[in-house]
Amino acid sequence: MESRLRGGPVGRQRHGVPDLVWDDVRAWFDPEVNGVLPDVCVPDTTVADWQAVVDLVRSRGWAYEYSENGEVRRMPGQVEDMLSRGAEAGVMLKVWPAPQVLAIFRPWSADRIDFDVDLRELQGQERLDVLCGLFRAIGRRLAKPVLMSPEGLKAQPVIGYRVEIDRVAVVTQVRSATSS
Repeated sequence: MESRLRGGPVGRQRHGVPDLVWDDVRAWFDPEVNGVLPDVCVPDTTVADWQAVVDLVRSRGWAYEYSENGEVRRMPGQVEDMLSRGAEAGVMLKVWPAPQVLAIFRPWSADRIDFDVDLRELQGQERLDVLCGLFRAIGRRLAKPVLMSPEGLKAQPVIGYRVEIDRVAVVTQVRSATSS
């Protein structure tokens, strides 16, 4: 069984200034409008990128749990083994970068890193800062964008870590829940 329950939260802010301001993006965090589980991905990845994410989780001391078909197991020593089991084995890597904030990674393909977060856990500035810290940590480690789209709309990211500016930013026009 592999479950790590130690570690602390990701950094709250960068230089005391939040990447995103809750009031500016709250429309994208409405679970009734955008679905409960937005799609988060790092496109164009490799096995080495997956290894870097696993190493990041371990080095930060974030709590994590690896499972196959719903059964908690010891994480394979090689990321290739985890990826080869993939969707058929229901492979999941649950990561808590902070208490009560869960990211569920689905290591089903080497060419993209997909994970879910729960919008119900991400309400308010403090939780948004945790999410931004997670995106920033992954994006910096991989030197790649980390993009979040409303549930089921992967081609329409709304926020993401942008490598060229080294921060999480809005990547599309934010609309309110009452917009048509």
